[in-house]
Amino acid sequence: MNKHLPLRAAALAVAVAACLPALAAVSADEAAKLKSELTPLGAEKAGNKDGSIPAWTGGYTTPIAGDKPGGRRGDPFRDEKPLYTVTAQNAAQYADKLSDGVQAMLKKYPDSFRLDVYKTHRTAAAPQWVYDNTLKNATRAKLVNDVVTEAYGGVPFPIPKSGAEVIANHVLRWRGTSWQEPVTQYQLTADGKAVLSTEGVLDQQVPYYLPDGNLADFAKANEYSFVKLVNSGPPIRAGEAILGRNQLDGAKDQAWVYLTGQRRVRKLPNPCCDTPTPATAGLMSFDEIEVFAGRLDRFDWKLVGKQELLIPYNGNRLLQPTTDAAVLGAHHLNPDHVRWELHRVWVVEATLRAGQRHQAARSRYYCDEDTWNCVLGDRWDANGQLWKTLSAQTFVAPDLPGTVIGAFTMNDFANGSAYIGNLFNSRSAQYPLKPRFADSVFTPEALAGEGVR
Repeated sequence: MNKHLPLRAAALAVAVAACLPALAAVSADEAAKLKSELTPLGAEKAGNKDGSIPAWTGGYTTPIAGDKPGGRRGDPFRDEKPLYTVTAQNAAQYADKLSDGVQAMLKKYPDSFRLDVYKTHRTAAAPQWVYDNTLKNATRAKLVNDVVTEAYGGVPFPIPKSGAEVIANHVLRWRGTSWQEPVTQYQLTADGKAVLSTEGVLDQQVPYYLPDGNLADFAKANEYSFVKLVNSGPPIRAGEAILGRNQLDGAKDQAWVYLTGQRRVRKLPNPCCDTPTPATAGLMSFDEIEVFAGRLDRFDWKLVGKQELLIPYNGNRLLQPTTDAAVLGAHHLNPDHVRWELHRVWVVEATLRAGQRHQAARSRYYCDEDTWNCVLGDRWDANGQLWKTLSAQTFVAPDLPGTVIGAFTMNDFANGSAYIGNLFNSRSAQYPLKPRFADSVFTPEALAGEGVR
């Protein structure tokens, strides 16, 4: 036997380990901070120095006046007035609290885009079992080759050590177990016209957050999210449908569409990344929904750090008008109905990984420390030009409890168009919680049965 073989084997093992982008869990001592200086989901419990960001004291869990279970939602802060307003004229004064995309919006639409800034409320909350699972995840969850492993039922990386972990937290954030979204979605053309692209009902279920589940059973399938959208309008798209089954390993994601003209269900070959998604009539890509969605392996992720930033937050105000027209501006949401607050966010930069292809060469995401919702995102093209800015409107849902994403937006600076998805204003129900859906609901067979015109 060659006496050098053990040394060579050890060296090979070290080399292989060095090549695997595996990120380890934190120690039990560090995880214990989730019961002291950090919130149960991993944010700093204390407020900031000047008190403009208050301490977290448990979130918002009491019923909101005006809430109707299964129906429309009220606004817990309806009587508050803006503390100040940021416009194109005074943007320089607040530049250190504004993302690049927000500054670009102020510059491009100086007469219509503004930020009405309100008192900050730290409303983030979750059930106790989500807190318990988050604590367990802190000492066991890992990222191996951009895939989350050994996590279930809570935030996987409440004490993140990398940008990829922050984005994984957004993908696996708490937003409920089973719910429905009756939605409308619009393209805003460069000349300011609103074109209805989608009207339908979105059913979602997150097996990752089934309260009676466990890590061992979940790991057998690793399907963390199911989503099905059936269109009732506009007339040309009535009867179309799309179904997605998302796995922790994004390379195994599956999606199907039902097209009325073909009267058949077809499996999508690449429900990923910069592929246009039928859910937005092809106007946004799969990984732009709710600022970011899907797999991590297209980019190298850099954790820049934390920043105090003005972000859309506690946006129940946006839910109050009963028509879409009231909240639609020519190029963006009507700022009369958008609430901005100062919060601490994790800043993460994504750079296109060597050997990968994507239309966005670089991106930056701003992810709320309390909820892990990435609420703002900017994308640059291969020429280094700011190409798109993305945003998500969150609202308080004490029946979950939680502060979750509702509407989302995209502005394309290259062609002047915009997209606004998942408006609930004209609908009688706004994110109603549902009992657990049967597994058969999220199958190609169900898609064929519901998507008939």
